[in-house]
Amino acid sequence: MWSLRLYLFSGLVAHKLVWELLKRRTPATARPRAAQLTLVKAVKIAILVGILVQTLLPGDVFPIARNATALRLIGTLIYTCGLLTAIVGRLQLGRNWSDIETPTAGEEHTVVTHGLYRFIRHPIYVGDLLLLLGLELALNSWLVLGVFALIPVVLRRAVKEEKFLEGQLPGYRLYVQRTKRFIPFVV
Repeated sequence: MWSLRLYLFSGLVAHKLVWELLKRRTPATARPRAAQLTLVKAVKIAILVGILVQTLLPGDVFPIARNATALRLIGTLIYTCGLLTAIVGRLQLGRNWSDIETPTAGEEHTVVTHGLYRFIRHPIYVGDLLLLLGLELALNSWLVLGVFALIPVVLRRAVKEEKFLEGQLPGYRLYVQRTKRFIPFVV
């Protein structure tokens, strides 16, 4: 059980490190101003710390099942898929990434249509949701229901981002017509 928890914890740390390292490579014009983000950042940090603590706790928080072996295996697979999807999506976006709180699209930005972006417009959002879903299942926790509460928030954010990008990036409207938002060939 501790090896599973260490794996989950390590994946979360790796995810955060990738974002922080790649953020430093992002042009300063695409980075958010600190004054704009204090509350949002505080909430994100609190959630991350809560998840990290939950991952390291010795027992299950709000356990779903007594014998959760199958649930933990399924959760770990979903978590791994989500972690890889989010990280690969972020790497493929490269310098075209901008922070979720203050999206930008400068002259240096282009529409990314390769890799995961060939099939879906928001692999990072999908990956993060899968990561959280899988994490809570792997931890055998009813907190998994909280992930479903995030879906409308992520959908609203994605729609808002798409409207912004359609007005800023040449070719983005055509890209939207060719690709699905979250699930390849479906949605």
